[in-house]
Amino acid sequence: MTTNLARYAVYALALFACIGAGALRAEDYPVRPVRIIVGFPPGAAGDLISRALAPHLGNALGQQFIVENRPGASSNIATEYAARAPKDGYTLFLGTVANVVNAAVSSNLSFDFSKDFAPIALAATVPVVLVVHPSTGANSVSELIALAKSKPDQMNYASSGVATTPHLAGALLNIRAGIKLQHVPYQGASPAVTDLLAGRTQVMFSAVSVVLPHIKAGTLKALAWAAPKRSKVLPDLPTVAEVGLPELDASIWFGLMAPAGTPKDVLDKLARTLNAALKSEALQRQLETMGYEPLGGTPADFTRYVDSELRKWTVAVEAAGVKK
Repeated sequence: MTTNLARYAVYALALFACIGAGALRAEDYPVRPVRIIVGFPPGAAGDLISRALAPHLGNALGQQFIVENRPGASSNIATEYAARAPKDGYTLFLGTVANVVNAAVSSNLSFDFSKDFAPIALAATVPVVLVVHPSTGANSVSELIALAKSKPDQMNYASSGVATTPHLAGALLNIRAGIKLQHVPYQGASPAVTDLLAGRTQVMFSAVSVVLPHIKAGTLKALAWAAPKRSKVLPDLPTVAEVGLPELDASIWFGLMAPAGTPKDVLDKLARTLNAALKSEALQRQLETMGYEPLGGTPADFTRYVDSELRKWTVAVEAAGVKK
């Protein structure tokens, strides 16, 4: 009996060692709660979508998925923490467009976003729309470009701050269209929209949830979706690609990632689970009600997307002159 107990004890220790090292097979994963590290405070867009996804992942995989907020430094604090986490699938990270912008802007980060993370799958996007004040008289992107060319350095565009996606999208518009809109940064989207509504600025790239009431009221004019596809909320509005400027996709995207080196079979299992959740009517309704558009895809799809985003925003950063 003593010999058998000793043998069982050895087996148990070996099992716990495997669990601690993340060495269980993918079909056994997960055997304990999983954390999703988010670089934004509670209530922010990244936090809200993480909390929407977590219960669906947890229910499908039989373990709790816990959202852990580590805000600060434009999400760089959370990014560094997640990059150094064990590569066992029990610490995940919510990657966002802010990460590729930070990588393009800063050359002295303590991590390499493109190398230190393994993409799992894109989760959702918040559509961005290009809007103008009605006083411009522009009813299309081509009319806006023609107007800006006729008034070099006399028109401006608002943004929610220096090196934000609205700022850099405007810089890309200047490059691709050959115009010279002047950048006016604000401390957040709300004051930027306030001045746009007052006519003190003329142009802005904005999350549609922020400006949709003003578009419907006629106090702002929407010209195009700065997104890869049209949105249900304004189905007749063309995309930037449809008007010949595909580089102006300024979508605010969110995707699930893990520290690089996490076993591929674990990544694949998470990707399958996330994709199944995103196809469920319940989650789709929840996300669409919150203003998100569900995405999905494979780890390879997400990897290619991150690479393309890095290239695009690097060009925009150089044009805007905000490289650090």
